[in-house]
Amino acid sequence: MTHKNTFGRNLFHVINYSVLTIMALSCLLPFVNQFAISLSSKGAVAGGRVLFWPVELSTHSYQFAFFGGRFMAAFWVAVQRLFLGVAVNLSLIALTAYPLSKTREQFAGRNIYMGFFVLTMIVNGGLVPTYVLVSNLGLLNSIWSLVLPGALPVFSMIILMNFIRGLPKELEEAALVDGASPMLVLFRIMLPLLRPSLATVALFSAVYHWNEWFTGMIYMSVPNYPLQTYLQSLLRNLDQIIRQAAGNISSIVALLDARGGRAAQLFLSMVPIMLTYPLLQKHFTKGLTIGSVKG
Repeated sequence: MTHKNTFGRNLFHVINYSVLTIMALSCLLPFVNQFAISLSSKGAVAGGRVLFWPVELSTHSYQFAFFGGRFMAAFWVAVQRLFLGVAVNLSLIALTAYPLSKTREQFAGRNIYMGFFVLTMIVNGGLVPTYVLVSNLGLLNSIWSLVLPGALPVFSMIILMNFIRGLPKELEEAALVDGASPMLVLFRIMLPLLRPSLATVALFSAVYHWNEWFTGMIYMSVPNYPLQTYLQSLLRNLDQIIRQAAGNISSIVALLDARGGRAAQLFLSMVPIMLTYPLLQKHFTKGLTIGSVKG
């Protein structure tokens, strides 16, 4: 099928590409600016001469990020949370989605459990009761306080459940006839076929655990802050420095150091996700499109 290149169609393409280009640049240019600031000297940053290219190249900000402050300690806490959180999320998602993918005849209590999980997406216990529960369980200042409260992402579980429903039922029936147990069917047959969908929900989980900062501020003390909570505290401290900088030379010097150091640490915090996404993009795209076309 061919389309005639009319004036209206050409105008649509021009407007469409222009809008998409502006949106892409609005997302990309702030990162480029922060990267340029992180590699520029304090004088160039103070003079407002840094835009999208480093001026008077300097690695002082990255030296401070790696060897000064608490960046590396916070980075390590975030890495632990990332791997532990994704592992717990995927385990519970798979173990929950598989039985809930059955029909009401195959799993008598399916509707009750499904209603309970959907209810948790609408309402929750609230911040104070959750904090009291975490505190009474002795999880404060523990990596588990960042993982267990969100151990089962219900939305991701529903996504995987629908993927499982789209698989041929004959595969599972043949395995059960051959004597396989439900757990064996899940781990030896279902999960290998669900790699694209698992990559999809794993990416959702990884982005959540890497970017989430609020629970770290609530459940962890300052020395144990995860990376994003630590960066949030830097932003608050920078605001305080800016308010105190007027007429105070030492505060101005601290402000110059803080701007470059903050830019370097913000850019370093984005590197793991930027490296992870291309590796999962193939499975992620396939996972999103599975079941979209029925033949």
